[in-house]
Amino acid sequence: MQRYLYETLHPEIYHGYRKQPPYFEGWYYKLISADEQTRYAVIPGVFKGLDRRDDHAFVQVLNGMTGAATYHQYPFDAFWASEEQFDIRVGPNRFQQDSITLDIDSEGLRIAGSLTFKDGVSWPVSLNAPGVMGWYAWVPFMECYHGILSFDHLIDGALNIDGQPVDFSGGRGYMEKDWGQAFPSGYVWQQTNHFDTPGTCLTASIAMIPWLGQTFRGFLVGFYHHRKLYRLTTYTGAIVERLDITDDHVFWAVRDRQYRLEMTSERVAGGLLKAPIRTEMHKRVDETLRATVDVRFSTLDGRTIFAGRGRNAGLEVHGDLDALLNTR
Repeated sequence: MQRYLYETLHPEIYHGYRKQPPYFEGWYYKLISADEQTRYAVIPGVFKGLDRRDDHAFVQVLNGMTGAATYHQYPFDAFWASEEQFDIRVGPNRFQQDSITLDIDSEGLRIAGSLTFKDGVSWPVSLNAPGVMGWYAWVPFMECYHGILSFDHLIDGALNIDGQPVDFSGGRGYMEKDWGQAFPSGYVWQQTNHFDTPGTCLTASIAMIPWLGQTFRGFLVGFYHHRKLYRLTTYTGAIVERLDITDDHVFWAVRDRQYRLEMTSERVAGGLLKAPIRTEMHKRVDETLRATVDVRFSTLDGRTIFAGRGRNAGLEVHGDLDALLNTR
């Protein structure tokens, strides 16, 4: 019980030491250079399969400009994680809250170097709401758990990518993670921390959530602006006013008793990433880092608090969208 309490109150650390398969855990680093011309997502993680021969560690890398995605697989015993803090290693690669060190040399990608991060702000953790999932984080049978580890932070350092030095100093990053048995059957996820107002970040997801033999449509939206986090989520009592998904756009509006948030995202082709199902890292998910999100955040009486366009947005639209759209 003591370990369960510690892990729940520390969503950033590795949770998988005592978990039975099927199980996955992955951390997501978004890296954008200062001139916004280099964009990468780096995703380290582990997978435990029903067949133990499927167990492995991995590092996925997405080039957000070209859409090229590579999956670098390692033996499971090449993975190490601290039980007390966010510190994980996959082969020669190391990942922490404030830094990343990469050393990948494969036919598809050569990338090496270290980056450090500063001034990051995580989703607050408290006893009644241990992070972005709120009280749902205490439920032991959720299919998938989510954590926001840094809304926005500065990057310092450089990487050598396929023989070319790339300076990320002065760039901006974002960090989150997922763990559990599998990704939801249908979901929309979007994130951007590149607005004209520095330090502003939007992270938003809506998904079909299994619950006691049924499913419901749950959502998590955090809008971080002027050092204040606005939470509009299922567990805070917010509601979805509208959700439309076309081939070109996603329009989504949510509100609670005080605020309304309207988001219009432009869908842009990206790269295919592997995502977990219960039997393997198999699902192919299209993710882009070239989307834009037009945001209007206002009070219910119509006073605009913020309006702007987020650039370099991460966007995934995947799975059973009919269920997502037709659930009220």
